Amino acid sequence: MSKIRVIFAGTPDFAVPSLAALLDAGLEVVAVYTQPDRPAGRGQKLQASPVKALAQVHAIPVFQPESLKRDADAAAQLRALDADLMVVVAYGLLLPVAVLEAPRLGCLNVHASLLPRWRGAAPIQRAVLAGDAQSGVCIMGMEAGLDTGPVYHRVETPIGPRETGGSLHDRLATLGASALLTALPGILDGSSLPVPQDDALATYARKLTKEEARINWTQSADAIERQVRAFDPWPVAQTSLDGAVLRVWGAEANERATTSSAPGDVIAADKTGIVVATGRGTLRITRLQLAGKKPMSATDFLNARHLEDKRFG
Repeated sequence: MSKIRVIFAGTPDFAVPSLAALLDAGLEVVAVYTQPDRPAGRGQKLQASPVKALAQVHAIPVFQPESLKRDADAAAQLRALDADLMVVVAYGLLLPVAVLEAPRLGCLNVHASLLPRWRGAAPIQRAVLAGDAQSGVCIMGMEAGLDTGPVYHRVETPIGPRETGGSLHDRLATLGASALLTALPGILDGSSLPVPQDDALATYARKLTKEEARINWTQSADAIERQVRAFDPWPVAQTSLDGAVLRVWGAEANERATTSSAPGDVIAADKTGIVVATGRGTLRITRLQLAGKKPMSATDFLNARHLEDKRFG
């Protein structure tokens, strides 16, 4: 397996364990493709992607085209690398058919869902938001469609009752690297046959937006709690109080609670949290953040504020 020439394409933290696993296994990674450096931080200085940073540590050539679909020279450069296989993990750029067909054995994708459920950009957060009992990773053969390729290998993992988008992201990143190494030998020697996806069961995980982070208190307490967990660490569920934006980092739902208060009304506020009426049940906020401040416990928040007769949102 070490004689295989591999191109790796990935950008964020999620892709780093998979690249590290290939290198640790002794595969010859001849090039890394990652998105161009982007402005980041308060100074808006250009910052390399996590994948680029790891590639540079290992002195692997790095290519950062703005597009492989519109840049014919960049696509030709990739084909000239004469790779046996291309492994793609959260790269973030569309790959044209000419690129998908360039490696001798095609392109593999490490996808963070149990395909065909949650094809698309945000499968981890959508699974938490929807209340799925399980998530996982799939090692998929890539084709022109969006995450429609046949699956060589899948690994399932339960989604815990307190799971956040961030915690599931980190677990699946590690799980994806392990699944990739498990699947590779059979893919490379042809003994592993991929299973086509059932398109009738497909769901789409659209990209997250800041707009959908705003809490709608007419929803059920369970739905809002899932929103809080799914959008941690980004874009973070938020509401408002007296015209100020509040980010909600921790909350506990109680759908069995009954109240005559309107959704968004504060019912109680003490050291255990801030209890808010919802469309069904109540939500106890345990951790929150004022604009320009660090996240704090509800207890600390209440030390300087009284919430009697207040309403969120």
